[in-house]
Amino acid sequence: MSELLTENEQKELLKIARDTVTTYVTSGTIPAVLADSPGLNLQSGCFVTIKQKGQLRGCIGNFVSDKPLYLLVQEMAVSAATRDPRFYPMKAHDLGDFELDISVLSPLWKAASVEEIQVGTHGIYIIKGSYRGVLLPQVATEYGWNRDEFLRHTCVKAGLPENAWQGECDIYLFSAQVFGET
Repeated sequence: MSELLTENEQKELLKIARDTVTTYVTSGTIPAVLADSPGLNLQSGCFVTIKQKGQLRGCIGNFVSDKPLYLLVQEMAVSAATRDPRFYPMKAHDLGDFELDISVLSPLWKAASVEEIQVGTHGIYIIKGSYRGVLLPQVATEYGWNRDEFLRHTCVKAGLPENAWQGECDIYLFSAQVFGET
């Protein structure tokens, strides 16, 4: 994915996400933000990832949005902090030590073949019946996975057997511009 956002826009989105998490966790409100930069007003999907001490603390996103990117970042930041079912909602004592990453997504496309998957470049979204699982492009790189391992872990995240990708399921791909505070 080509770089959609400038370095200043990336910094501004990270600041918006951090301010939103801090304000929401301490007061239950989402701060008003005015963003006039073109990149911040794109209509694009995004994921917000929160880590504490280098470990995942929350990650929530949306593939598409009909609202400006900065507003989706605020919404996903609140969700990552308080609504990721894998973690308890962040409390005030969690605010002293957390880092944010934002992944701004390309549109999804259906993979013609798993051979199309480029580890480290593509994220995977697997669908089989009511089961769904997604892993961002950087996850495979962080864990040193090859394509098969990436597919297996995406299946497991979806609640499917790890080899389900070899059968009847839909595999969608996307790329992302990923940036963070760390």
